Amino acid sequence: MRKIVYYIASSIDGFITGHNDDVSEFVGTGDGVDRYLTDLSNFDTVIMGRNTYEFGYKYGLKPGQPAYPHMKHYIFSNSLKLENANPQVQVKKMNLVEIDKLQKEQGTDIYLCGGGQFAGWLLDNQKINTLKLKLNPLILGEGVKLFGNSTSKYKLELADTANYENGLQIMTFNVIYL
Repeated sequence: MRKIVYYIASSIDGFITGHNDDVSEFVGTGDGVDRYLTDLSNFDTVIMGRNTYEFGYKYGLKPGQPAYPHMKHYIFSNSLKLENANPQVQVKKMNLVEIDKLQKEQGTDIYLCGGGQFAGWLLDNQKINTLKLKLNPLILGEGVKLFGNSTSKYKLELADTANYENGLQIMTFNVIYL
């Protein structure tokens, strides 16, 4: 069964974006960012919610196009409609059966891209196996929370940590569901 890996940048206070989806304060260059990009090349499937997919529009992503050309995209939304979507991009209803199907397919682990609300839903349903946190040396004070409005409580087991230039750390945790 393929694991779901939530690989996400966060501030020290647990925000994945600042006010108005601002990410300008996050570390954007250096060997930690290079590591992240290399790690992404090892995934063949990405899942995300509608807000994360549409966030890409601010950076030139066109509706229906893949954000990561080498990955199959599954956008989970009950409202998103895409005209003439690339065959690599599919919209799925917010349904755990669809998540289970993806996990049972052949392929690499699944990259969970962004989305505090979607990540919170997956955490609440015990679907996130690994958290890879790109911890940025800043406090944002507000924005989108790492797990949205989730109030689930789980322990994490630190599997790996590495320090990079500009104060960036990448920490890998296994999520422990009891």
